[in-house]
Amino acid sequence: MTVLSRIICAALAAGTVAGAAAAETRVTYKSAKSGSSYYQMGVELAEAMKAGTDGEISVTVEESQGSVQNVMEVRARGGDYVFTTPPALVSSAQEGTAAFEGKGSPAFDEIRALFPIPSLTMHFVTSEESGATGLADLEGTTILLGKGSFGATEGEKYLETFGLVDKVEIADAELSNAVAALKNGQIDGFVTAGSFPAPNVVEAAASTPVNVLSMTDEQVEQTGRARLVIPAGTYAGQEEDVVTTSLPVVAYTTTKMDDETAYQLTKTYWENKEKMANTSAWWGGVTPELMSNITTELHPGAVRYYEEAGIAIDGSDQ
Repeated sequence: MTVLSRIICAALAAGTVAGAAAAETRVTYKSAKSGSSYYQMGVELAEAMKAGTDGEISVTVEESQGSVQNVMEVRARGGDYVFTTPPALVSSAQEGTAAFEGKGSPAFDEIRALFPIPSLTMHFVTSEESGATGLADLEGTTILLGKGSFGATEGEKYLETFGLVDKVEIADAELSNAVAALKNGQIDGFVTAGSFPAPNVVEAAASTPVNVLSMTDEQVEQTGRARLVIPAGTYAGQEEDVVTTSLPVVAYTTTKMDDETAYQLTKTYWENKEKMANTSAWWGGVTPELMSNITTELHPGAVRYYEEAGIAIDGSDQ
């Protein structure tokens, strides 16, 4: 082989390697703190994307300090950025209100939705011994709300909404101690928010008889949150559906992402969701009906998939 031939072969080989590298699409997925259920969801989603695209899409999961940070980083991120947040926060960012007052940016107007992920679901859990089977029964009980979390803030709001603030004793303890405290009779119940089945509720129901309180449709309406049903049998001893509230959570990107990548991400997500549910039950709570919670604009690549799949997107601002 001549020197020229060797050079040509080397160049062709280098081009082949470069082409293979270019074929892999890299995406950064920013969700929540490591150790949280939502971070774990991100890991599962990354694995599903790799398997579902034969490695053509590589997702790197990045720890986050919260949904507001996720939205704020849109200003400095590129077309490979995917993040999760409640739809209401995207609306606030685009309107420059609440946490985004005085922090507006044209970049917020470029946020586009991809697909819903498991919602933050409110759980009011009481010991069977307490006799509490509805919110009104909480009067005279000791309840652990925890501190600083969405569930704690939301639980406190519900106690106020339903006139229970001065009728319930709030335990001064961390939510991580809830299951042990309930089992030992130190508290009558606790409030937690997370995708169902929530690990701490599963643990509580497995260790002592509990009730997961159901709300009336009127009570749900009073909270201003989305209605959600936890199917019977989700937790040990739960013989009936539980009606509660939820905070929808959605995966977003921006207009910087190309249509094909957005299409492949959305398509792979829905086509592998059932497999993910076989490993982690919380994915089973995601259905096409959750699309109605997306009030912001969808990415054109995602729209293409939903139209092909026949999934209604009427509730979204296309």
